[in-house]
Amino acid sequence: MTDLNYTLLNGSSQGLDLLLDRVGESQIVLLGEAFHGTSEFYKWRSEISKRLIKEKGFSFIAVEGDWPDCFEVNKYIKGFSDSSQSAYKVLHSFNRWPTWMWANKEMVDLIEWIKVHNNNMDGLRKDKGGFYGLDIYSLWESLEAIIQYLKRVDPTALNNAVDAFDCFEPYNKDVERYAHATAFVPDNCEDEVIETLASLRNKHDAYTKEQQNKEEKYFNAEQNAITAKEAEKYYRTMMKGDVNSWNLRDTHMMNTLERLIDFHNKDKDTGDGGVGVTGTKAIVWAHNTHIGDARFTDMAKSGMINLGQLVREKRGSKNTVLVGFSTYSGSVIASKQWGEKMEKMDVPPAKDGSWDKVLHGLYKNNSSDDIGKDKLFIFSSPHQKDDHNNTDKTTQKKKNNYIYYYDDDTENEKTMGQRAIGVVYNPKYEKYGNYVPTKLSSRYDALLFIDKTNALSPLHMQEIKNDRDLPETFPSGV
Repeated sequence: MTDLNYTLLNGSSQGLDLLLDRVGESQIVLLGEAFHGTSEFYKWRSEISKRLIKEKGFSFIAVEGDWPDCFEVNKYIKGFSDSSQSAYKVLHSFNRWPTWMWANKEMVDLIEWIKVHNNNMDGLRKDKGGFYGLDIYSLWESLEAIIQYLKRVDPTALNNAVDAFDCFEPYNKDVERYAHATAFVPDNCEDEVIETLASLRNKHDAYTKEQQNKEEKYFNAEQNAITAKEAEKYYRTMMKGDVNSWNLRDTHMMNTLERLIDFHNKDKDTGDGGVGVTGTKAIVWAHNTHIGDARFTDMAKSGMINLGQLVREKRGSKNTVLVGFSTYSGSVIASKQWGEKMEKMDVPPAKDGSWDKVLHGLYKNNSSDDIGKDKLFIFSSPHQKDDHNNTDKTTQKKKNNYIYYYDDDTENEKTMGQRAIGVVYNPKYEKYGNYVPTKLSSRYDALLFIDKTNALSPLHMQEIKNDRDLPETFPSGV
């Protein structure tokens, strides 16, 4: 296999220079992961994010996590008076399963770095590096956050939020019970969460008039109301068992990202008259299944869309860089079933005929020394056309000399499986359901292949199934 070009990573941040060059002036960089519980994916995304923040002025990181929990991280790194005292403490407070996705040692290191970076910045708190959650799951947590906000700023306006919370109370924070109940009877809590959002929006000016950090605290409350509204709809929709719940979730992620960009772009010179491009630059962390363009996988055949596709369509390929991740073998933190305790599991070598196996065995210049090495692939030119569906890659290649750009007849445009592991995993059955048919160089603009990976270091010790599963780097102190 010699027609896939690459550069070796060599384990250092300097190996990312080509990727930073590919990012260029792009304003949204989406960083994936093949598995949710792998240390190296977090560490490499951290290194990329640090360089994007330091060298290219990126404004915030938005992750596949819950809005309320992630906003507590945002408060910490920006120095809000009511924030936690350390990254460890704020991340350890993440208590909705699967906690290990964000409550891990790798994230502690990144969050403390951003905190120091922000402390060295001048200017408004709003303009310092932020950290936010894009996901839709936090129904009860978002409602609780709204109630706490209104208790502080306007106790007289609590009625709508309390009514919404009371409507859900019989289900005891069990989303499946709520989803089942609303599947068979017309009564649900949709009106209550819509009223809560409307009530907040009607009082925007009053709530942002005389508070410290007023705009961002109001923005937080409004986003919690939006999330509660969308979560209620999501849990009703998921009972149908079709693609609509997936599409609703990724559309919510996209809308949240757009709101974050608009919020950070206020009072900022966009430099283009406000057409298409903004002055705010955003980093996204999510699974490959969310950030890799769904149109170039089998997801499209099922009618599924995803965040990477939506960002490309809305912001254009020139302003978007999708970075996938892959590995050959190693270990991972996951659970055998939804809601169970986490385990450290071995990840077997990738199966024959998969991209992960191909990338493992890749070498060039008639030398096998590169087999099993970590590699960086750059698939697309920074000058490619906006319309990803209609890009004539052969013509495009002739128009520029970007070294790692390919046309459609090269090896990497074949459709082969790429391994994907979520929070639920069983190595015994992975070859039957953990590979996503993928056109690699169209799904992503770049890809990091880390040959052997290790399980990340979770903070919640009590959730490890047994002590022998603790990673060697598990933090011993608080």
